[in-house]
Amino acid sequence: MENTKDLTEHSSRSERKRRDSFGMFDVYDSCSEDTSSSSSSDESEEEVAPLPSSLPIIKNNGQVYTYPDGKSGMATCEMCGMVGVRDAFYSKTKRFCSVSCSRSYSSNSKKASILARLQGKPPTKKAKVLQKQPLVAKLAAYAQYQATLQNQVKTKTAAVPVEGFSWGNYITSNNLTAAPVTCFKHAPMGTCWGDISEGVRVEVPNTDCSLPTKVFWIAGIVKLAGYNALLRYEGFENDSSVDFWCNVCGSDIHPVGWCATSGKPLVPPRTIQHKYTNWKAFLVKRLTGAKTLPPDFSQKVSESMQYPFKPSMRVEVVDKTHLCRTRVAVVDSVIGGRLRLVYEESEDKTDDFWCHMYSPLIHHIGWSRSIGHRFKRSDITKKQDGHYDAPPHLFAKVKEVDPSGEWFKEGMKLEAIDPLNLSAICVATIRKVLADGYLMIGIDGSEAADGSDWFCYHATSPSIFPVGFCEINAIELTPPRGYAKLPFKWFDYLRETDSIAAPVKLFNKEVPNHGFHIRMKLEAVDLMEPRLVCVATVTRIIHRLLRIHFDGWEEEYDQWVDCESPDLYPVGWCQLTGYQLQPPAPQSKLLCICK
Repeated sequence: MENTKDLTEHSSRSERKRRDSFGMFDVYDSCSEDTSSSSSSDESEEEVAPLPSSLPIIKNNGQVYTYPDGKSGMATCEMCGMVGVRDAFYSKTKRFCSVSCSRSYSSNSKKASILARLQGKPPTKKAKVLQKQPLVAKLAAYAQYQATLQNQVKTKTAAVPVEGFSWGNYITSNNLTAAPVTCFKHAPMGTCWGDISEGVRVEVPNTDCSLPTKVFWIAGIVKLAGYNALLRYEGFENDSSVDFWCNVCGSDIHPVGWCATSGKPLVPPRTIQHKYTNWKAFLVKRLTGAKTLPPDFSQKVSESMQYPFKPSMRVEVVDKTHLCRTRVAVVDSVIGGRLRLVYEESEDKTDDFWCHMYSPLIHHIGWSRSIGHRFKRSDITKKQDGHYDAPPHLFAKVKEVDPSGEWFKEGMKLEAIDPLNLSAICVATIRKVLADGYLMIGIDGSEAADGSDWFCYHATSPSIFPVGFCEINAIELTPPRGYAKLPFKWFDYLRETDSIAAPVKLFNKEVPNHGFHIRMKLEAVDLMEPRLVCVATVTRIIHRLLRIHFDGWEEEYDQWVDCESPDLYPVGWCQLTGYQLQPPAPQSKLLCICK
């Protein structure tokens, strides 16, 4: 895509918009006078200000209530009982208040049964983890929302098999392609996968054998899908009848030569034993010049699955009930680099939050105070026995920025992924400038009166974009709720709100050579319920931004995710780490849920 400096002086503004995804809206910087100034790092706030008493509380007694803005038309969520503005509800018939409730509905569905096994109990209330609440309804239904939070119970994720789903069958029967392991630098072997590819030979157990002891034979990789490989025993040539899928990082796959050094027998499969009288000569001929796994492959796998975070470590993590602040949480368990964090004040250890150890949502103890971020102080006056602060060097590092020159200012407009509805990129405003390049951002037209739904993004975050990014890249931009002048035009909106756009040059323009392609399969965290890892597909790529679709679900559940997100994993990651994989939703049940 050409940059604006390559355009001639005679190019029209519309041409510039079409041809440059970053440099075409600088003109908006001067749309109005810049009267904003950068906020200093205020002391961390212990509590979010209470909701103004003037706001009415919506009660579910069958009556229709009117919001302060005069709008009416209420609906009650069939999953959790929350009352809110009907237009803000999900599904075609507006039956649910959030994506989470829609997905959790119907205890008879396969999805619900999987969740039940995951939780160790029948599905009841929706899980409260960075989920989408109708933002306008939140103001009036705040009391009910808080009451619901107190009644929710979540239990630890258990690695149980998913009946009826096999990645191998899914990929083979649909002729699918999976994203290569090298696309996931944070995943095991992501940086040392090497040149493992089709044609590589390995030694694996021979299952086509009647001997009472475990024997091995050599197989070649026919197809790769993430960590999984479709293997074919040597000697079957073009016969695929005995092909099988196996996780390359599993304990039963070895480099050629392992049997010889380990004293294990190599026995040809029974089906083809008659084909050759001299199998040794056959193997010598077939393996000459062939590639195999590095001799230290299993050691590298083991080393790449060692995680520095340990149970009992204390961290600061986003408060899932008030995104504008952080709380202290304790690492309860670590699975494949994903952390189950329990908020420190949770006596029964059910108030938890899942994220990857490299997530931008967790920080070392003291981070909030150091940058001026809101922080909820714990009622616990001293550390519990055995708990200790996680060392700062364990956390993901952000790029250093220089705010001394031209920088973001309060009131500037931009476009941002809504963390409460990751399928949407919205009109947003910088509400506060913190230290070290961090920004507090609010979604225009949908902000709570107390600012409890502001969220923190770093200035280099790939989740914020300059004004016009969506228009240039043919992405639907979500306008402010209640904004009547449609179709939405940034130029008009900036003039009407007497605002300026954040300078384009301040945004992160780096696009790595990520290796993803449209229609590639992977395993992805449902960030609306981040304990769940689901079968997913890349359906769109905009620079470094990926549109992730959860197989079997409607597009309204899609999520925009960065190509380097630690919440994306190769096919086979769940099997490798022992994590629960959520299979595609059955279409028959999905139609029932979404009616």
